[in-house]
Amino acid sequence: MVVIGAGRVGIALRDAAVESEEPCHLIDRSRGWEALDDPAGAPILVATRNDALDEILSRVPPHRHGDLVFVQNGMIRPWLERHRLTEITQGLLYFAVPAVGDAPQPGPQPSPFTGPHSLAMVRWFTRLGVPAVPVDWPRFLALQLEKLIWNCAFGVLCQALDADVGTVCREHRAELTTVVDDLRQVGRASMNVDLPLEWLVDRLVAYSLTIPTYRAAVKEWSWRDGWFVAEAQRRGFEHAAHLRWLREAGESV
Repeated sequence: MVVIGAGRVGIALRDAAVESEEPCHLIDRSRGWEALDDPAGAPILVATRNDALDEILSRVPPHRHGDLVFVQNGMIRPWLERHRLTEITQGLLYFAVPAVGDAPQPGPQPSPFTGPHSLAMVRWFTRLGVPAVPVDWPRFLALQLEKLIWNCAFGVLCQALDADVGTVCREHRAELTTVVDDLRQVGRASMNVDLPLEWLVDRLVAYSLTIPTYRAAVKEWSWRDGWFVAEAQRRGFEHAAHLRWLREAGESV
């Protein structure tokens, strides 16, 4: 396994691989890139921030593009389409790494993977003691939209209310529901994924209450809230609750 990115996630996976006696080659900004000269066929896990993706892709030999595995949060599909990377592997990481050097802390559900290297990724994560599961494309899209909505809805409300996710769930469920409804309608129109509102809110709350002291925030604008804003404008959606809380959070929209 090759992992690009020596941040919290990359280092945690490399350390878990060492402990499990699994081969793992970690690439950072200046070292290890020669491993990508090998023939195509083995997965390359990209564990970097979204804003680094252009630089990473420029350094990966074209014959290895099909081996890339993207696990970034946020809406990266437009970026993938622009770079003609529609036949690659994607995953969602349902584990936490609180600080550099910490071990992965599995979440309440396994990390899903879809695409040509999905089975290889699931086997590798499982051998590292990190639960993972292969899923088909429609299931992955639904999970991707759900996670994106969680990041954005709790991000804006935690920031605006100066509260942790547990407080948002217990004291501001009505506000949460209106923001989630705005985001899911935009997501449904753009991704053709229909997530029932009450079912979705219940799932987001149930997960949040497993990490009640976590404080989300508005992050990676163009990949998260900014994508929803742009899509809503393009499609003529109001998304008034989302905009209102973005302004309450101090964001210029």
